[in-house]
This record gives sequence, C-alpha cells and structure tokens, in this order.
Amino acid sequence: MDEKQRFHLADVERAVWKDPRGVVLVRGVVLVEGISDQVALEALAERRGRNLDAEGISVVPIGGAQAIGRFLEQLGPRGLDVRLAGLCDAAEEGDFRRGLERAGFGSDLTRADMEALGFYVCVVDLEDELIRALGAASVERVVAAQRELGSFRTLQKQPAWQGRTVEEQLRRFMGSGGKRKIRYARLLVEALDLTRVPRPLDRVLAHV
Repeated sequence: MDEKQRFHLADVERAVWKDPRGVVLVRGVVLVEGISDQVALEALAERRGRNLDAEGISVVPIGGAQAIGRFLEQLGPRGLDVRLAGLCDAAEEGDFRRGLERAGFGSDLTRADMEALGFYVCVVDLEDELIRALGAASVERVVAAQRELGSFRTLQKQPAWQGRTVEEQLRRFMGSGGKRKIRYARLLVEALDLTRVPRPLDRVLAHV
C-alpha cells in the first residue's frame, strides 16, 4: 500500500467517530472520488439547512475510484457496517460496481441496483452535472465574478478548444489551474436554483 492509499484509508478512522468505549457514533458515510465532490455535497447540504456533523454524516473523499473496495470492506457489512452512499463519475462506474459486488452488496449489479444501495453516477462528472444544471450563461457569470473570464476566453481561443461547445470549454476550464476545480465546486453549488439540483447530488444526500 502506498502513502496516498494510507492517507485516504486514515480518513476512514477520522470519519467514523467513536466514543471512549469504541462504539461507532457515525450514522452514515458518503464515499466520493475527490475533494471537489466532497466540497460540492457539503455545500449543497448547507444550502438545504442540513448540519451533516450534527446528523452524524461524513462525506469522505477516497482519492480515486480505484480505492473504493478498501473503503467498502472497512465500512460495509464485513466491517463497521455503517450506512453508506456514494457518488462517482460515469467513467468510474465499473470500479464502484465491482467494489460493491466484492464487498458483499450483491452480484451482477445494474445502475438501478447501485442506486437502491445509495450509489449514484454522474452523467459525465461533477462539473458536467453542475454546468448543465446552471446553464453556460450562469456559469460564465460565476467565472466573471471571480475575475477569471479573461482566462476562460483565452482557453476558448486555443486551437484544441475552438469549435467545442461552451459547456465543454467550461468543464475543461474548471478542471485546470491548480485548485480551481475545488473552488468552483462550492461556487457553482452556491449559484444553483435548489429546484434544479443535479439528480445524482440530490439523491445521494437524500439517501443519508
């Protein structure tokens, strides 16, 4: 096990709070691929007036879909057996499905089966879901408020991105530039109309 894997597995212990007798106090854990997913879900919970800490809910970034199996083994029916939910990108649906099957959650799971277990798949990824929910014009206004519209226009002029849809360009922009992806996860959620929350984000929080 490498250092990155050790770090993220240590998140399990931090997420699953225990009293002095070692009794597990957490009511549920939402497993997500990365920090931007965590930030988005926590921001959405705040906007809906939920206090996840008070509810005993932890949103845990696992450091990539390839790590899902280890977390499911520790937290699932063969481990601490806490209530679980999860969110992943479409490209990582297979990793999550196999992890669930190997951890004893069922066999030959379909997308509907995964959702019944509380695990939801973004159509492409988190950024795509949020951009589609808001619309390109609204997202550009968020970018402008961050004084980054000039940087976005520069990306649009790059040969590799000319001719692409504005939504594709925005998704690329969100995924570049250091911690931009994490920062915009919260900003886009804060800009959402709460009647138009992307289905995977809405359902995964409702599950816990």
